Amino acid sequence: MNARRDFLIALGAGALAAPLASFAQQQGKVWRIAFLTPTTTESNPGEPSAYGLAFMREMQAAGHTFGVDYLIEVRSADGDYERLPALANELVRLNVDIIIPVSPVAVSAAHKASKTVPIVCIGAHDPVGMGMAASLARPGGNLTGLATFYADLIPKHVELLKSILPKASRVAFLASAGAEKDARKDTPLEKTVRDAMQKLGMHLQVVPVESAEQIPRAFAAMTRERAGAFIAIADAIFVRERVQVAELALKHRLPSFFASKENVQAGGLASYGENFIDLFTQAAKYVTKIMKGARPGDLPIEQPTKFELVINMKTAKTLGLAIPQEVLLRADKVIE
Repeated sequence: MNARRDFLIALGAGALAAPLASFAQQQGKVWRIAFLTPTTTESNPGEPSAYGLAFMREMQAAGHTFGVDYLIEVRSADGDYERLPALANELVRLNVDIIIPVSPVAVSAAHKASKTVPIVCIGAHDPVGMGMAASLARPGGNLTGLATFYADLIPKHVELLKSILPKASRVAFLASAGAEKDARKDTPLEKTVRDAMQKLGMHLQVVPVESAEQIPRAFAAMTRERAGAFIAIADAIFVRERVQVAELALKHRLPSFFASKENVQAGGLASYGENFIDLFTQAAKYVTKIMKGARPGDLPIEQPTKFELVINMKTAKTLGLAIPQEVLLRADKVIE
């Protein structure tokens, strides 16, 4: 297996990238770029990551060759969110040049680990409100990249669900339990979901999921509480376990709504969210600017601009659902 494929599989399957120093030609600086992820997104071990491909293609387009101009380290917490701070500290000790944390919890861990190593985030949630940047236009510190305001998309998810299931009265919300949470009250994101549902006459059932092993239990809880459908938070665990989630959703006859199109390609009903291929492409552009001398604090934090609505008609037919024509006309992709 060559070094390029090592990285693609590492980013997709969460394995540590193989030592690549021997592949680098020592002609000038060889940048060490590290990816920090809470869990993997690929459901098949050894399957190359489409996200890694997107990153490398953009790097190549900018004139950077893998193994010549830059090397890769990958650290994945494999679903154990409590490992992220230690993994982030490990990358700092390795003196990597740039850290690319993927997901809000990874961004937080990386920022706590260092205030000097450049951080290009993918999926930071409200970095200004979290104290990681002075402003989106001029972050001012060591962090830049792409901020995901997932809470802003929640009303659109709820509206989409209501347009497909106008009689839905009780809806479950699959929420990752990786972030700190007070069991006595909603997180800000859960409050946003609850408020959006109440406006449309629906009741919310929050179902936390900490690991892949808890997913069957989550479906049992949704069935027990007679949920009529569910929305899954944008979290890598639900992308990695997309086949299991889709199969259980069909088994329990629960219409499913996601942020990632990969879930719909695996058999989920509908998704609306960012184009993650585009996010990794944009991250490579940030890396290129830093490699050319730009300071992270001077690079504006951007919000995703590309959102996709994907509908799986095969799943809809299996569930006996008629998708309204206006929804199909809005869809970027319809899977037959």
